[in-house]
Amino acid sequence: MPASLPRIAVIGTGGTISSLGASSMDVLDYPDFGQKLTSEALIDRFPEARLVAEPVPVTFRQVGSTAIGPTEWFELRDLIHRIAREDPAIAGFVIPHGTATLEETAFFLNLTLGVSQPVVLVGAQRPASALGTDAGTNLVNALQVAGCDAALGKGVLVVLNNEIHPARDVVKTSTYRVQTFRSLDFGALGHVDGDGPHFYRAPLKAHMPDTPFAARDIARLPRVDVIYSYAGADSDLVEAAVSGGAKGLVSAGFAPGTPSPAQQAAFIEAAKSGVVVVQCSRAFTGRIAPRRRLRETGIVAGEDFSPQKARILLALMLLTTTDVAAIQEAFQTY
Repeated sequence: MPASLPRIAVIGTGGTISSLGASSMDVLDYPDFGQKLTSEALIDRFPEARLVAEPVPVTFRQVGSTAIGPTEWFELRDLIHRIAREDPAIAGFVIPHGTATLEETAFFLNLTLGVSQPVVLVGAQRPASALGTDAGTNLVNALQVAGCDAALGKGVLVVLNNEIHPARDVVKTSTYRVQTFRSLDFGALGHVDGDGPHFYRAPLKAHMPDTPFAARDIARLPRVDVIYSYAGADSDLVEAAVSGGAKGLVSAGFAPGTPSPAQQAAFIEAAKSGVVVVQCSRAFTGRIAPRRRLRETGIVAGEDFSPQKARILLALMLLTTTDVAAIQEAFQTY
């Protein structure tokens, strides 16, 4: 192996990218009845990975990403920090991950990591054993991005389908299509072609390692619930979340950011009681502006964050403050 290849830690968590189904035609039942490869076995399955990097396999989990949440995020954050300390030759990190919660893990790490190396999350829409799998190409592309100088300083990145996306913007938009991950309002940062990664823009919002969260010793998050709006929705779910101990609520309202009348009344009551409420939209694109109704009722405008990402930012902010003005500023900063 040429000495010039970058040394990349490959931290396996499971997901479709590491899955084996019953046959090459199994693209549906493998999550429930197949098996998941270790990080080392995944790299061995696609030996092309060693043509673009010196991968260092680290198996963290072998699960579907529906089983990955805040507990695993903190462990993963600690693991990345430890590897960066103990192996200064590591040039970057690649995290093979299931696509169901990939965008949430990526956004949490984007806000809380304190490492300077590129961190890339990668998944697949077809298992590693499938006819026409995208697992191998995505893995190789992720290694190329994590090892390139152009990825430095751009925060956590997501690489699938030959595209490079910022953790802040990217969302999963399709259940099965390979082009599922999109940064809908602002577009991809770049592409990975046959001659390597090419960047065309950079994120402007604050991201790792230059956030106050990166320097904090965080072990758990306060409870924040997402309440989805639909025609005729009553106040029961809002009231249940407050009764259940939620410190924050995210309203996934109708576009451009309004819950049902019954929900709205319940959200206002929750805000009066000290629960921080963030107004988002159930639509995929567009921002929630801090308009008069939100300002006068003490509700935070969720900007262009998806409800699931707003939940993460709100929970992190609630570790140190319940001040609505400070939290509103954070939603405009990150």
